[in-house]
Amino acid sequence: MDEKPKKLTGAEIVWECLIREGVEVVFGYPGGAILPTYDAFNKYRDKVHHVLVRHEQGATHMADGFARASGKVGVAMATSGPGATNMITGLATAMMDSSPIVCITGQVPTAVIGSDAFQETDIIGATIPVTKHSYLVMKVAELASTIREAFFVARTGRPGPVLIDLPKDVQNAVTEFKYPDAPIDLPGYHLPKETSDEYIGQFVQMVDDAEKPLIFAGHGVLLSNACKEVMNLAQKSSIPIATTLLGIGGVPDSHPLVLGMMGMHGEAWVNKAIQDADLLIACGMRFDDRVTGNLKTYSPNSKKIHIEIDASEINKNVQVDLAVHADLATVLRQVTPRLENRERKEWRKTISGWRQESKVRDVQSFESDSLLGAQAIRRIWEGTNGKALIISDVGQHQMLEAQYYEHDDPRTLITSGGLGTMGFSLPAAIGASFHEKQREIWVVVGDGGIQMTIMELATAVQENVNINIAIINNGYLGMVRQWQQMFYDARYAETPISSPDYVKLAEAYGMSGHRVDKLDEIIPTMKKAQKQEGPTLIEFVVEQNDMVYPMVPAGADLHDMITRPDPSFMGNGEKKEKERIK
Repeated sequence: MDEKPKKLTGAEIVWECLIREGVEVVFGYPGGAILPTYDAFNKYRDKVHHVLVRHEQGATHMADGFARASGKVGVAMATSGPGATNMITGLATAMMDSSPIVCITGQVPTAVIGSDAFQETDIIGATIPVTKHSYLVMKVAELASTIREAFFVARTGRPGPVLIDLPKDVQNAVTEFKYPDAPIDLPGYHLPKETSDEYIGQFVQMVDDAEKPLIFAGHGVLLSNACKEVMNLAQKSSIPIATTLLGIGGVPDSHPLVLGMMGMHGEAWVNKAIQDADLLIACGMRFDDRVTGNLKTYSPNSKKIHIEIDASEINKNVQVDLAVHADLATVLRQVTPRLENRERKEWRKTISGWRQESKVRDVQSFESDSLLGAQAIRRIWEGTNGKALIISDVGQHQMLEAQYYEHDDPRTLITSGGLGTMGFSLPAAIGASFHEKQREIWVVVGDGGIQMTIMELATAVQENVNINIAIINNGYLGMVRQWQQMFYDARYAETPISSPDYVKLAEAYGMSGHRVDKLDEIIPTMKKAQKQEGPTLIEFVVEQNDMVYPMVPAGADLHDMITRPDPSFMGNGEKKEKERIK
């Protein structure tokens, strides 16, 4: 039966459309210009759960975390002016990492737009560089179709953030509402077409001819739900796989064909393999600077295939021999059955030799006067059986998580990759918890990052979310300090940072807090946290002068790595590190 039109306000239409789009949770903060929509929310409380955040940046990160954990569109809401501008960092984070979110902001009435009215900001102009698309709705009759279109744009093709700016008078206006269900046709928005058989044939021939191929598993593997297809390709033709930071979990770390992370803090054997390969098969990744190092010397002897849904990324940084503008999973399902069965024993043996030369050290056996960040991460992996959802912040602990926590399941690592947003992890974990209600969730965050969005501890307690917050506290902005130590002769300009008493702070917010500074205390403390309902916090007090290895200096050749030192140097401070570099 056709739906009969009914008269609704614009504010009511917002909630009606969100419900039709399957939205169950909205993260937001009310204010004057969005008040009509919040007033209308009272009619829809039984259908949508609203999470009151403590800062609008937190709302966008929560929507982002929910989107990355679920694969659905996350939704955030704020008022005009500072409420909207506070969302920009979250929008930029989602844009860089292709995360589908829709942000709805209030705006001053249409009659005073452009007059510098109270809390007016041109949020459309401000967000054009950091959104996939932005809308200013000037007529209530266009609101429903705009919301539907926004969700379509956010979730299709290369996903990304979309902003809808909604003037107050449009929220109050009344119109007949019937949810639009006609096919969406957007001139200028072109989704990739089916790949021709000619391109598939070239792809197959290049793989069959290669002796030393590598597969790159990027974030697109997860976004395309192509995890199975990538593994099928690798196993059919015995091709090793290297992952990007955001590609971790797209293929199981424990699989013998999976080498680990590439790039600036990737493993030495992975980067050596890239430099020696004769074919790179890039699956949903951007060839960004943290992956390639010096472009002039990057994988000089390889042919390159790039499968990418965003045409603007193809040949942007690295010129490729075969560009496949298409959905990754669809392409791999076409290619794999046509490939030869290959073993490539010599290539895998070569990589295995490099791996033995530079294997991950047993961090539990390091002799150190203090707890090391790597030890804390490895024990968290052990204490969760490698099955937790980890939401990592940005810095040394982020790279240590990528190296020492092994992910075998998709969507079990969420982190800010492209923008590198400190403060992302706590609100993102709160957002993710609304989808992953049964999975154990751990926030891995530094003492710098946690203080950027620490107010969201109140949101975690208010919602009683089941998250465990591991603060890796080294008393520094650790990654910046590492660069200062290695490249600026240990001139530590504004990187030492003080912290509150996190245990007392946790208690002040109404959650349990613990402190650990010894290796053998980690698992017992974790067990206490795991038994408790609601959010918990553990502060890991770690070595201040610890470093993250391997490391490719910015702009250096990918093979020009500073590798892990002898264990006698680990965790023993600045003096020995300076001696080693000399």
